[in-house]
Amino acid sequence: MGTIRAGITIGDINGIGLEVIIKTLSHPSVTQLCTPVIYGSSKVVSYHKNIVNPGDFSFHTTATADKIYTQKINVVNVWQDNINIALGKETEEGGKIAHISLDRAVRDLKEGHIDLLVTAPINKNAMQMAGFQYPGHTEYLAHEFGVKEGLMMMVTDTLKVAMVTGHMPLSQVAPSITKEKIRSKLDTLIKSLQIDFGIARPVIAVLGLNPHAGEAGFLGKEEEEIIRPAIIEAKKSGEIIMGPYSADGFFGSMNHKKFDGVLAMYHDQGLIPFKMLHFHDGVNYTAGLPFVRTSPDHGTAYEIAGKNEADPSSFKSALFMALDIFRARDRHGKDIANAVRKTPKPSEIPEEM
Repeated sequence: MGTIRAGITIGDINGIGLEVIIKTLSHPSVTQLCTPVIYGSSKVVSYHKNIVNPGDFSFHTTATADKIYTQKINVVNVWQDNINIALGKETEEGGKIAHISLDRAVRDLKEGHIDLLVTAPINKNAMQMAGFQYPGHTEYLAHEFGVKEGLMMMVTDTLKVAMVTGHMPLSQVAPSITKEKIRSKLDTLIKSLQIDFGIARPVIAVLGLNPHAGEAGFLGKEEEEIIRPAIIEAKKSGEIIMGPYSADGFFGSMNHKKFDGVLAMYHDQGLIPFKMLHFHDGVNYTAGLPFVRTSPDHGTAYEIAGKNEADPSSFKSALFMALDIFRARDRHGKDIANAVRKTPKPSEIPEEM
């Protein structure tokens, strides 16, 4: 395998995206591991570079990704017009540029000019103002690559949390939870843990939807009528799946440490505990796609945009994890035996709560 070409979208130009990109790529070791390909413009990158003042940060500018320099930082100019940067503000122009950057990177992924994708944060309202028709990156990428649904995962080396439902209003969550959807998400989660993270026999915890996992039907019937039957079906195929667990007790008692993956029912149920535990090193990963896509687990952080205060740790983790997963997929096709790990003893797995 040659040098990995890492496509990087700039996200919202009025947020901290380019700041964390520049801080991450300013370390010389990065270009020894991959060839970064930033989709933006040399003018905008230079503007943010002057704010960050990273010292030795030089880049090669090109009009197309087929003319990049290997093991150098590359900037693909994806627009020529002059644009207005309004740091810390939500603007239609910011959404438009983020959309163009993403579209061009996806096109190059399809054409094989880059190997993976790391996306800087976008502002969903600015994207909507610019005509973006999707709730977020996950849904857009699933559509572009013909996948019925991607699986949103929040990931570190020690904690991996996936969601049955993603970017949707809370009022729509319960009607969207079906046995078929849970089974589909479980299948995608298990395959990702096996192939992308090298866990041959993953142990999965499934959270309930309602407080106290429904309290035997007193606080909601979804656990007994939908979630538990989906778990039982999945177990029949030989998978190690436990639940449904009450989300508060599960994380509060640190039981997540005993599992390889956790399947939450909705966005905040999974993301709040994850970010409480791993805000600075967490990675947003989209499983179930034919390519690797990661993102930092934070947003545009308008309140500190342009102040050179952004912590690049999550973006750095997103880049390095994307490289690791890309290599894991390459190894998986050659030698699945390397992915074997010990299955926990039944006594190590907590009972359903």
